[in-house]
Amino acid sequence: MRIGFLFNHDQIHQMAHSMPVALALARAGTDAEIIVATTNELLEREAVRLMGGAVPSGIQFVALRLHSAASRSVDAMFGPILPAAKLLVYRDNLAFFRSLDLLVVTERTSLILKTRYGLSSLRMILTDHGAGDRAIGFGKSAALFDHILAAGPKICDRLTREAGVCPDRLTMTGYPKFDIATGEGRPIKFRGSNRPVVLYNPHVSPHLSSWYKQGRAVLDYFLATDRYNLIFAPHIMMFERRMAVTIDKLRFGLPGKLRTRYAAAPNIHIDLGSTALTDMSYTNGADIYLGDVSSQIYEFLRTPRPCLFLNCHGIDADHDPNFAHWQSGPVISDARHLDRGLEEAVKDHPARYMGVQRRLFDHTFDLTSEPSSVRAARAIASLARGREIEGRSIDAGLAH
Repeated sequence: MRIGFLFNHDQIHQMAHSMPVALALARAGTDAEIIVATTNELLEREAVRLMGGAVPSGIQFVALRLHSAASRSVDAMFGPILPAAKLLVYRDNLAFFRSLDLLVVTERTSLILKTRYGLSSLRMILTDHGAGDRAIGFGKSAALFDHILAAGPKICDRLTREAGVCPDRLTMTGYPKFDIATGEGRPIKFRGSNRPVVLYNPHVSPHLSSWYKQGRAVLDYFLATDRYNLIFAPHIMMFERRMAVTIDKLRFGLPGKLRTRYAAAPNIHIDLGSTALTDMSYTNGADIYLGDVSSQIYEFLRTPRPCLFLNCHGIDADHDPNFAHWQSGPVISDARHLDRGLEEAVKDHPARYMGVQRRLFDHTFDLTSEPSSVRAARAIASLARGREIEGRSIDAGLAH
């Protein structure tokens, strides 16, 4: 039995969602071959880092690359603005994917193996990257996976209702990222100040993000204020390319460049690409969350704290499940209202928002005393043996 874990992206943000599962599966002694496949050197280094600095016994590494001259030419031409290599790598490594019995992935582009390349016998398992509310997470393509490991009841409910996923193809296993990404070693020390720390965490998607319309106004506000410290930690893909492109709704956005005055400010910490963007350092360390649609809001809500949201696109979010997280704090439409919005977020948090935040978190994550990665590994082992898995309880297989 060959079980592959695929990491195929330009950045590292998806890795902590399934690497803990690969480690738990290897430790369980299932006699399966556990293969971690990466598509660039950045991902290889992050995989080793998440493993504690060395590849443990029971895990094999495979480096997938573009092999054909045609693929390399297309990537050289379009790679600076589009994720060409991310798609081409499937075609260039079909022999590897055919060699697997199960493939565990963290995103949906991998379904091209079934829809375009006809690998119908390859069983594909999704353990998604994040547990947010955006519509893209509940699209019809999810029903093409052979099984989905869901963070909690919210994900199961929406996948069943909106994507048409059969309930027997869903297993709640919690959130493996919580097992590995503790973010405890990276406190931000602002120079000579104990002001409240605000985390500004805009998403990369141009049709939903606050960055393209209001982001610099947000930074200007914190540049001028003496009331707050700011961590500017956008989606790790925000500044990866000159242009941001989204596929759920075809939109283009230009992230632009940051002026040096922001980085020079004593109350502003800027991070555009470190591992702290993905290991919950900032969501654990901030006092107030400021954002739009990032799923990191739910990682922040693990410890309820004040939140404020920027609605820069005139979205009517009432009763819209794609913006359920906006219930956890006030919503403003313009950075000019940041003073009022932040004050309201803090003042109203205990009585108005704390209970809502706990309800949203509990509906999003099905957490137990058992590590989520172990629960997910047991589900995969049961699938590998061809056993049925029923809803919340998984009976068999792995030693705790």
